[in-house]
Amino acid sequence: MNPKVDEFLNGVDQWQEELKRLRELILDCGVVEDFKWKHPCYTYKGKNIILIHGFKNYCALLFNKGVLLKDATQILIQQTENTLSARQIRFTSVAQIENQKTIIKQYILEAIEVEKLGLKVKVKKVTDFETPNELKQKFKENPEFKKAFKGLTPGRQKGYLLHFSKPKQSKTRISRIDKNKDRIFEGYGLNDCTCGLSKRMPNCDGSHNY
Repeated sequence: MNPKVDEFLNGVDQWQEELKRLRELILDCGVVEDFKWKHPCYTYKGKNIILIHGFKNYCALLFNKGVLLKDATQILIQQTENTLSARQIRFTSVAQIENQKTIIKQYILEAIEVEKLGLKVKVKKVTDFETPNELKQKFKENPEFKKAFKGLTPGRQKGYLLHFSKPKQSKTRISRIDKNKDRIFEGYGLNDCTCGLSKRMPNCDGSHNY
């Protein structure tokens, strides 16, 4: 048990009992406890397997390679449309965790097995994603905007390309591009925190709303 995790769990205002119970279940599966990205993280031979974290409306187990799990009971959730690999199991009470503890352990053990087998998530390159014509036109009109976009990390570029391509109507795609132009110039990703208040940096947790 990592003392940094003890300190973290004793200091949280919400989901404390739920997170402590999830911790017990995870540690019973033979992983190593660490503290990364300001959250409890569990590894197998140095590879990240699971993260536990809390949000406003739920707490969750985050499986780093959740997309590779069989998900026999169909409880894994894709946190956002841009999340390609990780998957969550969400909880809102200790009772819910207790009712699912056998299933939870099965998923944890399967995640460990995925790592033992050396399975990899096939990562798409930026060039594998469609660049909508509206974005191409914006690049043509403003080369500095194109330079700023290309300067983003591949993950951030992919997130924007998915977000911009999703609407069926051209005017909606243009609106999304214009709305995020300033964020792109500042180097922020679609879900990055820009107010500095998030407890899940660099991701936004909605703290700016409160």
